[in-house]
Amino acid sequence: MHISSMDKEVLRKLGQQYMDIAMLPVHKEKVGLWKALNRSKMQRPMVCIDQLPWNELIAKAPDELACLVEDPFFRGVEWMLRQKIYMWNHFPVDMVIEPYITIPKDVKNSGYGLTENSEVLALSEGSTAPSRHFNRVLKDYEDIEKIKDMEITVDNEMSELHFQQAKDIFEGVAPVIQGHGIQFHLGVWDYLTTLMSVEDAYIEIMDRPEFIHACMNRITEATIAGIRQANELQVHDDIANTCHCSYIYTDELLPDFGMGKGPVSKNCWAFGMAQLFTSVSPKTTEEFELPYITRMAEYFGMIYYGCCDRMDDRLDIVKKIPNVKKVSCSPWSDRKNFAEKIGDKLIMSNKPSPAYIAEDTVDWDAVKADLQYTVDLAKANNVNLEIILKDISTVRFEPERLTKWAEIAMEIVENY
Repeated sequence: MHISSMDKEVLRKLGQQYMDIAMLPVHKEKVGLWKALNRSKMQRPMVCIDQLPWNELIAKAPDELACLVEDPFFRGVEWMLRQKIYMWNHFPVDMVIEPYITIPKDVKNSGYGLTENSEVLALSEGSTAPSRHFNRVLKDYEDIEKIKDMEITVDNEMSELHFQQAKDIFEGVAPVIQGHGIQFHLGVWDYLTTLMSVEDAYIEIMDRPEFIHACMNRITEATIAGIRQANELQVHDDIANTCHCSYIYTDELLPDFGMGKGPVSKNCWAFGMAQLFTSVSPKTTEEFELPYITRMAEYFGMIYYGCCDRMDDRLDIVKKIPNVKKVSCSPWSDRKNFAEKIGDKLIMSNKPSPAYIAEDTVDWDAVKADLQYTVDLAKANNVNLEIILKDISTVRFEPERLTKWAEIAMEIVENY
């Protein structure tokens, strides 16, 4: 496959911009701060911004974000570079830019075979967070048999081709390394609800609990098959520096840039969640989530658990998950209760509400007060805290809101 001179020119220019940022000494400093947090010896709360409304940001900054590369694979590399450069220039907070360009390995996950049938409704074209209605495709026991084991495949020949092309493109501009593979999403309840809808999942838990257990058992078995196969192929991504939007530099698994311990699951992070369980009792979480996440989590070195789920009223259950290290404290959680119960060993991964910056007019005093409240709770309870602004559906086409939020957040944590 031939890479055009225009594609090379675009990529080399972006590569130089990326490396100008990556060589700043602040990134080594940030790795040290993240490692302190992740060993539960926080020096100060850490801050991330992720899961952005890129359709809005591109519309307001096409010169920075609109992709120009024609080759489909290297267009993906271009997009990665543009994202990182843009985020660093506008709201860097505690992000880390590694001193090389990572070229993804050609690894594919087949999924589970049975796929969703959904209808999508978006507020704006290209929205990163459209609404979906799921038509039920998993109706009875015979449908469970349609859920197949995950199959992991790697195309070593294509991976090597892309790697060699990248070395040629970025020669003299940036070091290039090859990614080690994939990171596993253990939130199998997210998948199950796409097959039967959230509403039907709740009803089935009440009316046919044995059916739900059969579904969860099959999906768990299918996921574990994928985990094991990725171990055999050695394509777990032990050099990924984030998991679920959080930086994961640790003494044990990733002590420095690219210094993974080997591409098998025991050296890697994975993330799990059961977001719909915000609306069920802790006892239901213990029965319908804990046994399944436990079976999957035990394969990994460390686990990030939770997303938008409520956790403060069931932290005792979450703490039973093998290898759990970080626990999400979403806007659905009572932060005071969470901070009082999380302890000093696990990390409170707070998710400030993105609704503050989605209003017609932003109340910046409220944003500051909300962030300060979280930091004060962490300090009062000796909690290791990270703050991750994510799930940002809209900033009303005003990207400067993200810059302002970042400035406020960093001022608060740097005065911790």
